[in-house]
Amino acid sequence: MWAASCLASCCAACACDACRTVVSGISRRSARIAYCGLFAFSLVVAWILREVAAPLMESLPWINHFKHTPSREWFETDAVLRVSLGNFLFFTILAILMVGVKTQRDPRDSMHHGGWMMKIICWCLLVISMFFIPNEIISFYETISKFGSGMFLLVQVMLLLDFVHGWNDKWVGFDEQFWYIALFVVSLVCYVATFAFSGVLFHFFTPSGHDCGLNVFFITMTLILAFIFAIVALHPAVNGSVLPASVISLYCTYLCYSALASEPRDYECNGLHKHSKAVSTGTITLGLATTVLSVVYSAVRAGSSAAVLSPPSSPRAGKPLLPLDAKEDEEKEKAKPVTYSYAFFHLIFSLASMYSAMLLTGWSTSVGESGKLVDVGWPSVWVRIITSWATALLYLWSLIAPIMFPEREF
Repeated sequence: MWAASCLASCCAACACDACRTVVSGISRRSARIAYCGLFAFSLVVAWILREVAAPLMESLPWINHFKHTPSREWFETDAVLRVSLGNFLFFTILAILMVGVKTQRDPRDSMHHGGWMMKIICWCLLVISMFFIPNEIISFYETISKFGSGMFLLVQVMLLLDFVHGWNDKWVGFDEQFWYIALFVVSLVCYVATFAFSGVLFHFFTPSGHDCGLNVFFITMTLILAFIFAIVALHPAVNGSVLPASVISLYCTYLCYSALASEPRDYECNGLHKHSKAVSTGTITLGLATTVLSVVYSAVRAGSSAAVLSPPSSPRAGKPLLPLDAKEDEEKEKAKPVTYSYAFFHLIFSLASMYSAMLLTGWSTSVGESGKLVDVGWPSVWVRIITSWATALLYLWSLIAPIMFPEREF
């Protein structure tokens, strides 16, 4: 018994030392990636709890206080929401604390980049404490998560627009025939995929013998937008390109598919209801991967000006610094402006926490008096459709705005 206790103590000490080593290795430059790692870890925890936590939650009286015990699916999705709420609170608190940070001299700059052991402990305590709060709070969080998820989808759109315009400018900047051919080939592939995908949507979501006018409208509108993108992008007055137009067309088609696949299983125009389980798993996996990539890209993009963090070149380079000189350089380093908005950075993680919860729960977690799941598939449909239309408007605005406001830089 003494040996076992000693071994357990040694293992715990080794684990703590390992954590301290990892945490101490997080520098200013790697802090953004550390936040992304913590967010990805929260997704893994939520996914695991969705699979294994239901039996335990059924035994908790402050959670399972219904006259009739809800289905196992309800407890699975409730566990995901509680982890998501803890994650949301963690990043929201950080976002509020970081409002107004302008320079590295601000004490909150060190809070943003350091104190990782305390942050991890606080994150764990927040997530654990969420399993002791009433169901009503979780239900309220689930409701507002739908709106937060829509906002995060718009953030994804802005990141995508930033990415495709940067991609196009980079390849055009090479000013070589090979890269122009590459632009044409990629654009052609995207357009072919868009129209082929649209044909698949017509096949699965407009079955003959049923009145599926709404689905026909969604798919047709997406195709019309694809043509409008090409016409506007190739107009002589617009400084556009066919590559961004083709990529945005394909993305809008994907959003249309995502919306149609979210229609209720018993809806007669949803031709995927026979394969609902496989489609749901694939949609969740792709959605989570997209979410993580969006957050990582946003973190990297936000820190794209990190070069200013490097010590500036100085005529004294190569000469030993006197103590006074070193102190002056340190003061100048602290007085530098921050390279991105810390508050907005954490806000993205907050919205992503909501969106990932909706993905893992299938956007349907409300509970009635009987404890049964209430189908809320149509809100998911409209969130994605509106996001698709918002994507179209933002892309067209990115093309037209420089013409309407030539004195501004876009």
